Amino acid sequence: MSKGTILIADDDAAIRTVLNQAFSRAGFEVRVTSNVATLWRWVSSGEGDLVVSDVVMPDDNIFDVLPRMKKARPDLPVIVMSAQNTFMTAIRASEAGAYEYLPKPFDLAELIRIAGRALAEPKKEKTPRRAEPQEQESMPLVGRSAAMQDIYRVLARIMQTDLTVMIVGESGTGKELVARALHEYGKRRSGPFVAINMAAIPRDLIESELFGHEKGAFTGAQARSSGRFEQAEGGTLFLDEIGDMPMEAQTRLLRVLQQGEYMTVGGRTPIRTDVRIVAATNKDLRTLINQGLFREDLFYRLNVVPLRLPPLRERAEDVPDLVRHFMRIASKDGLDAKRISPDAMDQMKSYPWPGNVRELENLVRRLSALYAQEEITAEVIEQELRIDQRAGPIAESIAAGEPETIARAVERNLNTYFTSFGENLPPPGLYHRVIAEAEKPLLLAALAATRGNQIRAAELLGVNRNTLRKKIRDLGIAVYRGGRLT
Repeated sequence: MSKGTILIADDDAAIRTVLNQAFSRAGFEVRVTSNVATLWRWVSSGEGDLVVSDVVMPDDNIFDVLPRMKKARPDLPVIVMSAQNTFMTAIRASEAGAYEYLPKPFDLAELIRIAGRALAEPKKEKTPRRAEPQEQESMPLVGRSAAMQDIYRVLARIMQTDLTVMIVGESGTGKELVARALHEYGKRRSGPFVAINMAAIPRDLIESELFGHEKGAFTGAQARSSGRFEQAEGGTLFLDEIGDMPMEAQTRLLRVLQQGEYMTVGGRTPIRTDVRIVAATNKDLRTLINQGLFREDLFYRLNVVPLRLPPLRERAEDVPDLVRHFMRIASKDGLDAKRISPDAMDQMKSYPWPGNVRELENLVRRLSALYAQEEITAEVIEQELRIDQRAGPIAESIAAGEPETIARAVERNLNTYFTSFGENLPPPGLYHRVIAEAEKPLLLAALAATRGNQIRAAELLGVNRNTLRKKIRDLGIAVYRGGRLT
């Protein structure tokens, strides 16, 4: 007895054959086509129990037809496949009412399991929402690797919910970008997105920052101040570096999550709150729980949907896409876009990127601002990454989730340097060597951040322009702005 009829639409004959054989062996009846027009004719006439379709077809795009399908047959599950493998593809599939999105190449056994589950579920109507044109053109998250596909699929499933999300990942992996994507493509998009970094706020001010305070609540509170919960009302509150929240504030946050209300510091009247919570950390919260530094009950309240962002070294195949993306941004900011030679790109893909995507973005901006040539060679990349490659212990500490300060980085580097001499001491003059070695990357970072503007770079560094120009000449730094060397 047939388990149901599967309608397959794909312009690749090999894929149609494979799917036909696989579903037939699994006990399904199968009908295949290579165009959307035939698929629509089958669906509109009431044929088929499930649709499996590629996105881009010779005669149409499935996203243009899917809303019509869902309107005509709201109970018909549609599984969308795509070789485009972008975040927006997953979001458009979800918004158009697709049952599931699968990137190509896909796992055949998984596809059959999904089909079986779709047919076994009670029928319920999904309300499709067409993506706005500006949404289709934007790309908040970049990458086509298998690791990122998993992220996209989870995001697409929870986008239209208010489930609390816990994002875990190393520094620089894009945790806030994911939080913003959840907000901007979710049902709270019309509300505010408010972010607060727990690690950047003094411990005695965190409760006031979160919940606000009344006039006279403490010394210096000369007027009432709204907190982040109030500012985020109706929208999304992003709690970054949640592992750095002190225990007292954790207790109050837990009460808010349990009761849906809070009180300002010095206040007496409970205030109802309606926000979606997205938290993020680069630490192992379970370790902090064992150390008595994080409440276990709060962890489970926040960890409703856990989302791990992979470090860049685990998705090296995304480096070319990210480089092109950052080059386009640099070009829009007035910098000259560069071509990366194949050898240079191979070097970038093999580099461990301790600073992850943020480090890659900074490198691309530096290349755009400081190099005159149109093509960036492997020699340039090797020279630029050499400074970072010296800091092996730093990369290990970042991978372990430790916050990395300049002082910590210098200390680690110096420990390694002294160890390399065994029982002997380094040559005399160490102070001046260290200062000289730190000076060039400092100037390069300042010039890259100011896009080669020496006046702004001098102001950023706290030196006068003549001093900066002399140091640039002495260190042999080439600054390229507006089509000419300066």
